[in-house]
Amino acid sequence: MTEVATTSAPLAKPDRPRQRSPLYFAWRRFSDNKAAVGAGIVLIILILMAIFAPLITGTGGNEQAFLTQALAFPSAEHWFGIDDLGRDFFGRIVYGARVSLGIGFSAALFSLVVGLPLGALAGYLGGRFDWVIMRIVELFSVVPPLLAALLLASVTRGGLWAIILIAALFGWVNVCLLVRAQVKSFREKEFIIAAQALGASPWHIIWRHLIPNSVSPIIVGFVLAIPLAMMLEASLSFLGIGVQPPTPSWGQMINVGMNFMFFYWHMAVFPTAALAITILSASLLGDGLRDAFDPTLKGR
Repeated sequence: MTEVATTSAPLAKPDRPRQRSPLYFAWRRFSDNKAAVGAGIVLIILILMAIFAPLITGTGGNEQAFLTQALAFPSAEHWFGIDDLGRDFFGRIVYGARVSLGIGFSAALFSLVVGLPLGALAGYLGGRFDWVIMRIVELFSVVPPLLAALLLASVTRGGLWAIILIAALFGWVNVCLLVRAQVKSFREKEFIIAAQALGASPWHIIWRHLIPNSVSPIIVGFVLAIPLAMMLEASLSFLGIGVQPPTPSWGQMINVGMNFMFFYWHMAVFPTAALAITILSASLLGDGLRDAFDPTLKGR
């Protein structure tokens, strides 16, 4: 009687669940938000339009090359018509994007430079320092930004850099509050307590541990500061104390277009639409990023 040799196949190792990073789940949530994705695409197109303005329009923003066609309506040759000084209005809109977006991003960057360290120090140190910062935040929160900006702009006589500094002066508050809340939530974590036990200084803990773990509110605060700065610039330029001519600015163009809106509608409609689309896109993108990085949402 012969024995049949049997060989046992090695047991397959169970598949380990693949670890997903928080960034992966944030991207999943963001990509599911169609409005935020669409707003991001629109904002990218506007930024590229502002960067490559000389390649998009054949005329500069200030060239009075069409004086004989002043106030002409939109046509196949001039998509957005001609303004009252014989300048191609499409070129003015494109070059105006440079000014409006440049002010928005510059003011947001200044807001980040001020709000990030103050929020991180207030959240980590707490105590009297936190109390002082919160009182300053409350002061800036109750002061109407437009009225204060009007006063400051009248004193500084407006100008590009003055508008950027004025917008940053009120934009840092949201960044500070977002970073402060994130840092306070991480202050009692095990890795922070371990760093303190090893003798790490507060600055080392803040810059090496807390701020890298606060990237999400930093990004959200930066993006949300852009439309606020653009709206403030447009309001000041509309009132005549913002960006001064002949530099093209959407707010300034709306101000001029209001004088012609009943007869030459394109003078007011196109800069208003450009400003509204840009601010709406930046706001939707900021809201989408805030929802995507919300730690209370679970990955799917």
